[in-house]
Amino acid sequence: MLNVDYALLFSVSLILRYGVSLWPYSGEGKPPMHGDYEAQRHWQEITINLPLDQWYNHTQDNDLLYWGLDYPPLTAYHSYLVGQVAHRVNSSFTELHQSRGIESPDHKLFMRLSVIVADLLILFPAIRFFCGSSLSATALLLAIYPGLILIDHGHFQYNGISLGLFVISVAAVIRNCDVLGSIAFCLALNYKQMELYHALPFFFYLLGKCLHQPSFLRKISKLFVIGVSVIGTFVAVWLPFFLAGPYTTLQVVRRIFPVDRGLYEDKVANFWCTIDIIFKLKQNLDTSQIGLLCIAATLLLSLPSNLHVLRYPTPRNFVMSLLNTSLVFFLFSFHVHEKTILLVAIPAILATSVLDKKSAFQRYWLPWFLILTVFSMVPLLVKDGLLLPTIASTVFFCIMYGNLDQMVSTSSSPLNERMSSPLPVEPNSFWIQLLGFSQVVSLCGACLLTLLHEVYPPPARYPYLWPTLICAYSSLHFLLFLLAFHVIQFSSGVTVSYSKKKL
Repeated sequence: MLNVDYALLFSVSLILRYGVSLWPYSGEGKPPMHGDYEAQRHWQEITINLPLDQWYNHTQDNDLLYWGLDYPPLTAYHSYLVGQVAHRVNSSFTELHQSRGIESPDHKLFMRLSVIVADLLILFPAIRFFCGSSLSATALLLAIYPGLILIDHGHFQYNGISLGLFVISVAAVIRNCDVLGSIAFCLALNYKQMELYHALPFFFYLLGKCLHQPSFLRKISKLFVIGVSVIGTFVAVWLPFFLAGPYTTLQVVRRIFPVDRGLYEDKVANFWCTIDIIFKLKQNLDTSQIGLLCIAATLLLSLPSNLHVLRYPTPRNFVMSLLNTSLVFFLFSFHVHEKTILLVAIPAILATSVLDKKSAFQRYWLPWFLILTVFSMVPLLVKDGLLLPTIASTVFFCIMYGNLDQMVSTSSSPLNERMSSPLPVEPNSFWIQLLGFSQVVSLCGACLLTLLHEVYPPPARYPYLWPTLICAYSSLHFLLFLLAFHVIQFSSGVTVSYSKKKL
């Protein structure tokens, strides 16, 4: 049941979403391919007009070169449901072939509302489930984080569904509801394959919990139950495609893992795109070599964080491992989109639930990181005509973040007694002051690059100068954050346990 605090928070969050939705979307007025908005609409058209065995196959009625389905089955089922509603509202929205590129005001309203409804049904309940009855900093940040709002309600996607399921799965396994958590995470993974960014921490955390059971029988039985829940969920989701035959099933796999589409698309703030500026990896190595290099680097750099959570399977280590592993995947994995930084930002926000609210992480690292995640997407957002809502929502987020203590419940924190005592507060150390200064300088640099991107045309010889500089600037920051977040995960001290909150 929602209390007044949550009702107010979600109301503000809905206003933000609605405000952003009034701005342009990806590919608006840009035929013939348009953008992600048209891709989502096209999937609705395909799924309600063609039999299931043609959804992922190239046929006369399904040209895969025109926004062919390339997400797992749960996305296809969701497209089918939304498409059925769209067909009943106005059949022209999903008419086969004839609806391509539709941009009517009625259709835009329908599509925008479909994302808001998805947030109301999945993301907002997930926030409430994770944070419990008392409004917390975690809940507030999840609800107003500008990156997710701009991509889903501006650019146009349904990331709130997979990320909402992810948040539910984290909350469940932290509460020792491991079967529920496993099912929820499998559903998230079957909605968007990018949830593989979070798969290793789930595997190692649940395996660590199994290995720490008091007896061998308990170890095996827990592992068996979790395994059955995972396999059962995958079978249930994929069953219609299994029944359609092995060719159809394999075609789905080929579509959701497009190894032939290259190392990255556009300018992405990851390691490979940055070093490609100098070393030209895409010109000197073939796709298979680059793929193996990405796999090796990603797995190798993910191991320390995940082996740590295997050895010490605590909620704190689990959430930090989700953050570190997803950041490694974003920086070093194959075929990364700029939007997948959202899969790193959400675990970063969840970390506020397991770390001291007065720690350097929450005071400095987290706001710095979240603002840079939005900045890294500036070239995409500018291309979509979303610069003004990007600036406005980010400024609003900064104001809210700066006043967290006044807006969320802090009565449960033992630190409050000390803060209200007459004892003097120790001044910040030199390193904390240096960190704060570095944060200010860094964000000023981001503002300067954004300004140059808008007002100063690049030289004709380097037409992608500003997107490239934004990519490199963000990537170097993300490498710094990766190091800092690993230090935080491995740092000694009192492990903050996740207390079971009253629902």
